[in-house]
Amino acid sequence: MEHFPDVDSYLAASERWPEEIARLRPLLLAAGLSEEIKWGKPCYTLGGKNIAIIQEFADCLSLMFFKGALLDDPDGLLVEQGPNSRSAKRIEVRSVGDVDRLADSIGRLLDSAIDVEERSVEVPPAPEMELVGELQERLDADPALRVAFEALTRGRQREYHLYVSGAKQASTRRARVEKHVARILGGRGLRDR
Repeated sequence: MEHFPDVDSYLAASERWPEEIARLRPLLLAAGLSEEIKWGKPCYTLGGKNIAIIQEFADCLSLMFFKGALLDDPDGLLVEQGPNSRSAKRIEVRSVGDVDRLADSIGRLLDSAIDVEERSVEVPPAPEMELVGELQERLDADPALRVAFEALTRGRQREYHLYVSGAKQASTRRARVEKHVARILGGRGLRDR
């Protein structure tokens, strides 16, 4: 990953969406946000708290709001970050014209995001996860595996659940569980090395 010391150098290196970023940037700064590079991307903060981040994709430029699920979005512009995302939502633009056309709405969303942060509103915790049957059965049958699984972070537990439950056949779900027993017992998540 390239290292960008600041947003100016990021913008200078952008090949996909430089004009759109250049048009979006003043809206973020006018809202009173600070900018820095986090995770290799322009990130906009308020008092050190993440408000929004610019993400370049092949088909769009995204302005992702970290607490997008809590924002007032009367124009219906925010889309889910992904099927398993609970908090983040984003606006997608594909041209400078999109940024110009949506500038007022983006400003209102920024105001809403700042208000949410200033009031210290948090996204409620996820409901308790009901594990896919094959994973639950294997944990019930092996107390050591259950202890190891429960010691994993909630995100790692969820990742295993999603991976196992993604299989259509029960036999494949059971095979997926068995394939990762050693990793779970070793305290590693699905993608940990």
